[in-house]
Amino acid sequence: MRLFRRQFLHFAVGAVAVPAVSRVARAQAYPSRPVRIIVGFAPGGVTDIMARLMGQWLAERLGQPFIIENRPGAGGNIATEAVVRAAADGYTLLLAGGNDAINAALYRKLNFNFIRDITPVAGIAIGPNVVVVSLSVPAKTLPEFIAYAKANPGAVNMASAGTGSGNHMFGELFKAMTGVNMVHVPYRGGAPAITDLIAGQVQVNFSPLPTSIEYIKAARLRALAVTTASRWPGLPDIPTVAEFVPGYEASTWTGIGAPRGTPAEIVEKLNDAVNAGLADAKLKGQLFDLGATVLPGSPVDFAKFLVEETKKWGDVVKFSGAKVE
Repeated sequence: MRLFRRQFLHFAVGAVAVPAVSRVARAQAYPSRPVRIIVGFAPGGVTDIMARLMGQWLAERLGQPFIIENRPGAGGNIATEAVVRAAADGYTLLLAGGNDAINAALYRKLNFNFIRDITPVAGIAIGPNVVVVSLSVPAKTLPEFIAYAKANPGAVNMASAGTGSGNHMFGELFKAMTGVNMVHVPYRGGAPAITDLIAGQVQVNFSPLPTSIEYIKAARLRALAVTTASRWPGLPDIPTVAEFVPGYEASTWTGIGAPRGTPAEIVEKLNDAVNAGLADAKLKGQLFDLGATVLPGSPVDFAKFLVEETKKWGDVVKFSGAKVE
């Protein structure tokens, strides 16, 4: 009987140890082949460049190619759904962004739930948009612009890169918190919106920093404020919106996600590798040149961030009344 008991205990301990050993072995072996990072936007944009910078770092760090695959369309939903439907083995990743948080409420029918179906891996970068106005607008400061917009209700046209885009929603949050009445004018992308802003055909844009920074420096557009809670080091003299509208904060961000059910040990290995990159001076500098600072943290930290962002922008979408089929 004692012999049987010893054999049973030995077997039980071994049964518990085998999964643990297999998890360790799986993490050590990963990645053993190329990994795809799917991006929901066309090549050449800031999101794509960030994906390529991080992909290059991960390839050097983990010893396998990290291939960027662009699947633009539907505000990034095509890419997100492709990752949701992929095998949960760590070989298909998503370059997630603020569009995913917005789209959860913006689209009436999605074949996935972003929070439920994407496993948070790691944040990459976060940065401001900037409130820029046409030189034809008399306001020189944000309080002057708010006063001008209130004195001319419906006469201020707010350009964006399209309905539901980040700069559209950043403007809608501003409208909700200040009570100004601005007319949303959606464009097919950020470039034509900026072109018409310079020409004075529209009056204001909550623009991604890389899209407008050169026009600001060349004095072809007037920067009134940045949208993040803190001032942007690259434009230290430009105040934040929150300095005049307490509580306002709107950030552009990127991170890595994986299909639901991706093994925790693979998620942790990727998270460690991403965070090592975010601590690298060269990569930090490259991200800063794109108008962003690093967003390090654990998978749990990133998961909490995603939930908060999705709730926040869901409320803004409802306020705006915007919908996309």
